[in-house]
Amino acid sequence: MKRISLGLTVAVFVFLGVFSFASESDPPPVMNNLPLVFDADFSQGADDWRPTDAKAWKIIQDDGVPVYSLFQQSEYKPEVRSPVNYSLIKNLSVGDFVLEAKLRSTKDFYPHRDMCLFFGWQDASHYYYVHMAPAKNSDPHANSIFIVNGEPRISIADKRNDGTIWKDGAYHTIRLIRDVKTGSIQVFFDNLLTPIMTAEDKTFSEGCVGVGSFDDIGNVKTFTIWGDKKN
Repeated sequence: MKRISLGLTVAVFVFLGVFSFASESDPPPVMNNLPLVFDADFSQGADDWRPTDAKAWKIIQDDGVPVYSLFQQSEYKPEVRSPVNYSLIKNLSVGDFVLEAKLRSTKDFYPHRDMCLFFGWQDASHYYYVHMAPAKNSDPHANSIFIVNGEPRISIADKRNDGTIWKDGAYHTIRLIRDVKTGSIQVFFDNLLTPIMTAEDKTFSEGCVGVGSFDDIGNVKTFTIWGDKKN
């Protein structure tokens, strides 16, 4: 469901120019000087989404709340080594943006247990994605910011934490901030003041946005975007 809310009665605070909001049901109309362009809580389904394999996704109730669930492996084989399980928002391309989502991994623990965010998506072989997993930062294929540019994915992060832990049963708040002019990419995990990963890259100046996993499973509770809409 797309639920754009323009209510102004929402608690916000400012820190280094970044806003945080208190209510899942009423995000602020502006974040980092960007307007709210998409807000989903899945209470009316997932018609706004385009998955790589529709049979791998469904709406379920998680503790009485509807969520978008990636519950099985997608029968999708990309042309280059890159994620297989993801779903993109239909008819939305953004340049600068702030993305905030509540995600839960439902995969058993292992070093590459992941959830991912996708952005700057041009086609199946050209886009960025963020991979969040427990793997140490010495692992070039996990827990980083990646580019897929007509060849197998490559890490482009200039800073990343030493593993991102998905606590069993818990939803985590993920924030992704993109500034096209500088090429800046910042990723936050629960602590919305200090990024766990950063990168600078200007290859893709706009594109589609989505969520999923490289080859694991998980749930999406909410998904909100403020951005410079291009279509």
